[in-house]
Amino acid sequence: MTAPAERAGVIVVRSVGWDDAAAVALRGAMGEEMGARYADRLASKPDYLPRGMNVAPESVGYTGVAYAGAVPVGHVALRRLGADLEIKRMFVTPSHRGTGVARALLAAAEDAARALGGSRIILQTGDRQPDAVRVYEREGYTPIPRFPPYERLEGSYCFEKFLA
Repeated sequence: MTAPAERAGVIVVRSVGWDDAAAVALRGAMGEEMGARYADRLASKPDYLPRGMNVAPESVGYTGVAYAGAVPVGHVALRRLGADLEIKRMFVTPSHRGTGVARALLAAAEDAARALGGSRIILQTGDRQPDAVRVYEREGYTPIPRFPPYERLEGSYCFEKFLA
């Protein structure tokens, strides 16, 4: 018998290690998609991406993978960035966008942030990700000035959410 949380249509977010195979594969898929969305900027400006965009595994406090049944369909991580926790590598597979995966990933990340003692989550996304901007705004994230290392990143949008 299938557990209730594993039935079709139910999204389950599991805490995994940064090096979990599904997490690595989802980050790879995200890298391919973002590379295509920002290809012209990456090609025309060799230093377009600032240092600090890469995630050092030791800075990660939480990694979550969303599953629809047995299929991994989304990823989120939290890294420590100074006194804050930053959402990194938030990604939903194209086949599962608009199905509640992003909401489930954000809820899991917020719960993890609280467990880590965080009172605020920050994040950065780009101008070629309007779908992501809509999700963050819908979920109560508010725009803030660009923060390091994104302050000079063209088309960068930054957000925050205070946790209750």
